[in-house]
Amino acid sequence: MDTPLGFSLEPSRDKAQLRKQLQAERQSMHDRHQRAVHLQEVLRVWLVSRFEQTIGAYWPIKGEFDALPALFRWTEADPARRIGLPVINRETKQLRFHVWFPGCPMEEDAYGIPKPKDTEAFEPALLLVPCVGFGPKGVRLGYGGGFYDRTLAALQPRPVTVGVGYAHGFIPWLEGEPHDVPLDAMLTEDGVVWQKDRA
Repeated sequence: MDTPLGFSLEPSRDKAQLRKQLQAERQSMHDRHQRAVHLQEVLRVWLVSRFEQTIGAYWPIKGEFDALPALFRWTEADPARRIGLPVINRETKQLRFHVWFPGCPMEEDAYGIPKPKDTEAFEPALLLVPCVGFGPKGVRLGYGGGFYDRTLAALQPRPVTVGVGYAHGFIPWLEGEPHDVPLDAMLTEDGVVWQKDRA
């Protein structure tokens, strides 16, 4: 059975189809702006208790939540704080993070996504990860390219990983695959959905 928007009420069990379905739903949400405002607030409040000084983020595409306004506010409280955006290494298919700030020079990468041009690279202590969908206990559904999993496998020490996305993307039966790296926390417009217990 389909909704008035033409989406199946039951999410597809095929991951490629599920990605398409969730992206279409996200881009068609009539209240996406309001959801984004709430998620900005959730992220800003969550960051207050964090001690990390460097955050790796992402340039939003395909209706993704734009975390950059909240992160810029986070940097205003301490000039030592830095935000980075990903630059793809074509050989390793891993991500490097280069300093981003409003107005910094940008260029498009091989996928047409803006990236900082000629800014300093650094390894983030905390990584914001965009989610097409997500499941219980930090399971994430991305675009299927494996960039984040390869990057996290190579980074030492491994950064704290925080998924951000809209609540419509929760898939209760979603399970990780052997190569998947579970998120340490998951934030939506409804608040903190998942956070690993602190030791």
